[in-house]
Amino acid sequence: MREPFRVEGPAAPDPRGPVDGAPPETPLVVEIPHAGVYVDPLSLANMVAPASSIARDADLHVEALYAGAPSRGAHVIASQVSRYVLDLNRAEHDVDPAAVAGARPEVRATRGLVWRLTSDGEEVLARPISRAELERRLGWLYRPYHARLAEIIAEKRRRFGYAIVLAAHSMPSVGRSGHPDRSHARADVVPGTRARTSAAGSVIDVVDHVAAAHGLTVAHDDPYKGGFTTQHYGRPREGVHVVQVELARRLYMDETTLAVDPPRFARLQRFCDELLTALAAARP
Repeated sequence: MREPFRVEGPAAPDPRGPVDGAPPETPLVVEIPHAGVYVDPLSLANMVAPASSIARDADLHVEALYAGAPSRGAHVIASQVSRYVLDLNRAEHDVDPAAVAGARPEVRATRGLVWRLTSDGEEVLARPISRAELERRLGWLYRPYHARLAEIIAEKRRRFGYAIVLAAHSMPSVGRSGHPDRSHARADVVPGTRARTSAAGSVIDVVDHVAAAHGLTVAHDDPYKGGFTTQHYGRPREGVHVVQVELARRLYMDETTLAVDPPRFARLQRFCDELLTALAAARP
């Protein structure tokens, strides 16, 4: 079975001194929990979601948009597994009893840790998964992923005194069924900070400044205020600053065919590169 997530970053410091051309490490972490579409065989056996939905509910091409992160001294952690296996931007206890047999009801009904409906309202599962199957997925994917993310953040804090986490996502450009903004066009960029509580204002404002320079519209916390990463890790008083950034997919791809539009992609990648540079240099 393939590795469930990828970690990339600047090389460890050379004890002999700086290496020519090597980027210095910065406090920045880029986290991409929905980058992948891989479904392992055991999960696939109980999945009835259309292949197109697996792709539509992934944050396709976001990893490529932020490909310049390591060259700016940032660490990147990106899941290669579909969110239909487990949604890494949800709490471990956020389990729907209709998706996991014997689970206690939680706040979310259909799209918690284990999704039972796609964003288009189609069934994901043939039947609820067992607690044993949930534990298997947690042990293979969820717990190692968050343990590694927490380790990277802790190392940044030890080295710099603080860490800045860019939780990188994409979103449908128009609200889908099941969302309060159904059929309404969304802003180009949505920073999710849980009402500006997950990061210092100086860090959050970086997103606005870079977006304005690129002529992009911004709507804070609307319709996404930030998920588990933002809520769990965002502790600005403890030196951990997290901003979830949702990018409207119309900015870089065809949302019907899911193909990248090269000119639009190149323009948005320039925005992402400048955002990485500015966040890496931010001083909360």
